[in-house]
Amino acid sequence: MVDLNALQKQVYQNKLDKKFNVTDISMEFALTYGELSEAYEAWWKKKGNVGEEIADVTIYLLGLCEILNVNLEEELLNKIEINKNRVYKNIDGVVTKVETKGE
Repeated sequence: MVDLNALQKQVYQNKLDKKFNVTDISMEFALTYGELSEAYEAWWKKKGNVGEEIADVTIYLLGLCEILNVNLEEELLNKIEINKNRVYKNIDGVVTKVETKGE
């Protein structure tokens, strides 16, 4: 089993060790977005490295979470539970949330 909290700390420590940014939040969001764009391009152009690019996205997200003091593991588990309880309906060809149990 993967310990996301430990990974967050490891990614953050690597950023510190390599003297990467850990203070400019806007830049971290932009870099994360850039990595997601690279993942999409790898998939779209069938470059064969989409997994590596998705790993880069995940690394940036883990680092961003550690910088922002967000417990990604806890947030993921909470959001998965929320999504499980949501009710959707196809309205004019668009899947739309119509109800969430317990919200």
